[in-house]
Amino acid sequence: MFKIKISIFSKTKELENKIDCFHDKIIDSATLFRKAIKIFLTVDDFDEYRSVNRQIKAVEHDADNLRRDIENQLYAHNLLPNLQADVLQLVESLDKINNKIHDVVYKFRIEKPEIPSELHNNFKILCNQVAECCEYMGIASRSFFKDLSIVRDYIHKVYLMEQESDITCNKLKKSIFNSDMPLANKLQLDLLISEIAEIADIAEDCTDLLQIFTLKRDI
Repeated sequence: MFKIKISIFSKTKELENKIDCFHDKIIDSATLFRKAIKIFLTVDDFDEYRSVNRQIKAVEHDADNLRRDIENQLYAHNLLPNLQADVLQLVESLDKINNKIHDVVYKFRIEKPEIPSELHNNFKILCNQVAECCEYMGIASRSFFKDLSIVRDYIHKVYLMEQESDITCNKLKKSIFNSDMPLANKLQLDLLISEIAEIADIAEDCTDLLQIFTLKRDI
């Protein structure tokens, strides 16, 4: 049996477009996060890292403005109260992904942690996994508004990638505390790794919400 694609906001094109743009910002932020960490680990020119940091800040600012516009328009349109509340909660939760990505990238900029070269590969793997987790979350959420039939596929991908990021996170922490680095360096990197992993945790929390809302729409 096939399912017809139905948009929640098919009669309110402006709101639909803003929600589309909001999801673009989540994916843009994840892409820039991956780029920022790669630059931090491999490029000596710190100006390039600061430039990407500013781009992430701009994306976060745009996403905040879109979130406020979406919230205002939701109140203006005659939607079912339960659906309106679900959309508001989902958008507010998704916005936390962008905020956390900016926080983490800014911490790297301020703290300038020394990361041994033998840890670079696993750092990149972790950041790629976290970025993919956010990208899948953005696609899953967009599908909730446009094509409910594929939401569960991307929800599953978010869960799998979050689990993979947990494994990489633990592997990194073990390597750090088994190394000869000074304790202060170990603690700094431990905290930063936890902050990176928390981005995926936030995406997973959004996925938990999305799964509930999808079940409600599918009934």
